[in-house]
Amino acid sequence: MDKGEPPVSIRFKAMSALASVFAAAVLLFFSGCAHRPAAPLHAVEKVDLARFMGDWYVIAHIPSRPERNAHNAIESYVLAQDGRIETTFRYRNTPDGPLKTMHPVGRVEPGSDNAVWSMQFVWPIRAEYVIAYLDADYRYTIVGRSKRDYVWIMARAPEISDEKYAELRQRVQDMGYALDGLRRVPQAWPERAAWDGAGDRGG
Repeated sequence: MDKGEPPVSIRFKAMSALASVFAAAVLLFFSGCAHRPAAPLHAVEKVDLARFMGDWYVIAHIPSRPERNAHNAIESYVLAQDGRIETTFRYRNTPDGPLKTMHPVGRVEPGSDNAVWSMQFVWPIRAEYVIAYLDADYRYTIVGRSKRDYVWIMARAPEISDEKYAELRQRVQDMGYALDGLRRVPQAWPERAAWDGAGDRGG
């Protein structure tokens, strides 16, 4: 009588074959679901740099780590003679806390009609800075990145209507952002501590 292979050996081979099929299926699934680079964030057609310069109040943002608790955040732009955009970002982590400032330098990307910049905080790293929305009167803007990691809704005034905010929020979502990280930035003016450094006493 042909005893054939022992039952244990047969079961082992069957389990090995099943495991191989399962592993191949898992690999196929995850290869299909692998992360793909986000589509480039669409910039506005053209930006008049002279009109865009000046102060912009940050109304809401998906923030970078340093600004995650920002109050009274303002981004200010000055166009230098050499074409660079001298930037000052000012904020406080509490309403009367010390003033925090950043001074990145912006550079317009060639061929973008001033709508795409690179923003340099630390040499030699430059971050993408896309003006993705700008109203005709230069009163409201949305700045973002193709990675959809950060975004800033900004306005010329520290307060905007709820209706306008809802509209801008929807625009951010339409750009491909998840809104669960969008934070409304508290803007309370006049400040208890002046921009001249009185808030540097701590708090």
